Amino acid sequence: MRLLWLLLPLAPSVFSQPSNGSESLLWGAYRPNLYFGLRPRIPQSLMTGLIWFGTQDYQSFTRARHACDQGDGLDSYTWTMYDARDGGVQVLKDGQNNVKITTEYLKVPGGQHGGSWAARIKGEPIHPDIPSRTSLIFYLGLEGLGGFDMDTEEDGNGLDGPIEFSGSTPELDDFTIRIVDDPENTAVTSGPFADVFEDRIGKTHFGGFRVPPDNIWQAKEVIIQDILKRAQDALVPYQNPAGGAPDPSFVLQLGDETLSGSNLFAVQKSFDGKFQFDVFFESKSAKQKLNAATLDEGMRVFTSSYSERFQSAFPVPPSAEHDSLQLFSQAITSNLIGGVGYFYGRSIVDRSFAYEWDEEVSFLAESDAEEDSDKIEKGARFTEPKALLTATPSRSFFPRGFYWDEGFHLMHIGQWDNDLSLEILKDWINLINEDGWVAREQILGEEARSKVPAEFQTQVPSFANPPTLAMAVTAFIGRLKASSGLSNQDLGMDFGMRDSQVPLSSPQSPGSRYLQDPELALSYLKSIYKPLKRHYDWFRRTQRGQLKQYSRKARSRTEAYRWRGRSEQHVLTSGMDDYPRGPPHAGELHLDLISWMGFFSRTMREISEFIGEEDDRRYFEAVEKAIINNIDGKLHLHWNEEEQMYCDASVNDDDESYHVCHRGYLSLFPFLLSLLPPDSTHLGAILDLLRDPEHLWSPFGLRSLSASHPEFGQGENYWKGPIWVQMNYLVLQALHKTYAAQNGPYQERAQEIYAELRQNIIKNVHKEYERTGYVWEQYDANTGEGRRSHPFTGWTSLVTMIISEKY
Repeated sequence: MRLLWLLLPLAPSVFSQPSNGSESLLWGAYRPNLYFGLRPRIPQSLMTGLIWFGTQDYQSFTRARHACDQGDGLDSYTWTMYDARDGGVQVLKDGQNNVKITTEYLKVPGGQHGGSWAARIKGEPIHPDIPSRTSLIFYLGLEGLGGFDMDTEEDGNGLDGPIEFSGSTPELDDFTIRIVDDPENTAVTSGPFADVFEDRIGKTHFGGFRVPPDNIWQAKEVIIQDILKRAQDALVPYQNPAGGAPDPSFVLQLGDETLSGSNLFAVQKSFDGKFQFDVFFESKSAKQKLNAATLDEGMRVFTSSYSERFQSAFPVPPSAEHDSLQLFSQAITSNLIGGVGYFYGRSIVDRSFAYEWDEEVSFLAESDAEEDSDKIEKGARFTEPKALLTATPSRSFFPRGFYWDEGFHLMHIGQWDNDLSLEILKDWINLINEDGWVAREQILGEEARSKVPAEFQTQVPSFANPPTLAMAVTAFIGRLKASSGLSNQDLGMDFGMRDSQVPLSSPQSPGSRYLQDPELALSYLKSIYKPLKRHYDWFRRTQRGQLKQYSRKARSRTEAYRWRGRSEQHVLTSGMDDYPRGPPHAGELHLDLISWMGFFSRTMREISEFIGEEDDRRYFEAVEKAIINNIDGKLHLHWNEEEQMYCDASVNDDDESYHVCHRGYLSLFPFLLSLLPPDSTHLGAILDLLRDPEHLWSPFGLRSLSASHPEFGQGENYWKGPIWVQMNYLVLQALHKTYAAQNGPYQERAQEIYAELRQNIIKNVHKEYERTGYVWEQYDANTGEGRRSHPFTGWTSLVTMIISEKY
């Protein structure tokens, strides 16, 4: 049940509008790179953020928290609950400053401009017997058209009571923002030279700044510099070391000045021990007044309804660890959805770049194949600004959109909020250019670019990435079928003929309009079909491999593929960066890419069938069949009989084709994308490989590279052994839905492997979360310990799906 409807009897004057459409998704924690940052899905609009630092000593000021950073050393930070339509609760544990900060965020629908919202920032000492002094700064910045001002009368020594701002933008219309202290707060009132600073102690301090419109994201630097400047001036009389210095709480304060035309305002509060303050954003069109009672009652109802809904959406089987697993599953799902960000800005593209082994074909993306290459601009260029709503792999390390990751994100998000996943998918589809290409990394704007090393900022229009958006489409169609209870035939060409007034499921649940309205679902699929088909055609055109040139034997003379854009040591475009491959060669063929194209063809067949494109359906079906024949056919384009495994292919110095075989995730691709029939003669060897402890099997999940491989654990060791949850998810999905579910000679063995692998993954990721406070990018192949980026609540959060067996 929607939080809104639960609250209607309690506060009908406040919660007065339904919020089931995209309006309910206008505001959000769409600055996931910050510990707490709110903004709307509007380019160049209002943005907020939170900064804090300890005032127990001056050194703590140099460790001010703002953007999520692994170097900050927080014990943990996690959304324990988060729903994109209602709000959420986040807990940040900062052991270095002995403070646990909780942010509560509540969306209040109403009016014509995305509604209002309220936020509560509260804190308490982690260790009550140790001093906990914290200074917090909440800031508001406005880019683009519009303006806002501080309505509260200024005072050079700070302010008592609430602080109010009013503003207006074309998209948000008129609004007010109030920041209100809790009456129980305690300020730092004692310490060296307290009498000198008596007039400023316990006050709220502020600053108003003029910042270049595109630099609001650098608010922390502007604010910190203002505090530093005032501190330097205030400390001049205390240069004699023997005399001591004032307490940091009295000195590290904003200057209590606002410049005319300010577009960035900061409000600073300093506390001793526990604290709490509220921020209220009120849209004038909503005609609602928010207060502490709104938050009190709203969060009470939200937390209760959220937990109930979560247990229904992602049930945890009974076990001794049921309650712990439930909280864990809820937190990582909340972090995935709380990690959704809205980005707007220019990206950098180099249309002329190519490695020497890619130059045998002229890939002039965004142009006709006949276009003269001399007309292509040389070097990197900025594109026009684009907008993107996207989940992010890691708030600390990868706070931007990644094509390879997004399909996995959307399978999970779609189980919680189908329509939110479709909003994100549509934004990605809108990025597909006229040539059919979409960049594998979406680095939109300077804020996103600030987190990316220079060598990775430029995107190349001949470079691909695994087409996981196809997984999001397939998952949506699967949910449509599940919600309706109709057969495939009913959901085929006659789908659009059904009465659009008849819901497919009832009662209505949050984010399910597209599952309940056949006409709406059909309209959506039609809207993404043409650009998705253009994208599919781009893959087939630009990533095609060579068969005839090297006299390779294959059932189909067209279906072979090769990742462009690889270097000597890496195939970044494959997503498995440093996984062993053969030497770069224009004639190499990549098993994973042909497998992805088989899956993509199957998705296009499903969607074309759904929307009634019968000629296209037959075409995609023929391509899918041709691809599968080339993977698993008798001519062995990718199967090596001697090694009993699937392999890449390359070309030797005599221009002869040969297999490049490295046991690991790559070897499993036809299996993990369910391209093999359950009675495949090769299935037994694949199951042997993944279950063998000498190769991929471990107590913690499947290794990315065989433990017996000479490169296991060597070099940068990114995809040379470590365990990746999303790849294990694909294996479990293939086992659960196909090989353990359908009759075949290996069905019983597939069932046994599924049960054991599932438990290994759940147990290890949960254990490491309990031990470290985080889920991780990957897990050590020998110990199971979390490695690299954290928190990594992108595809690692698929553990929730594994626990509840949602595939």
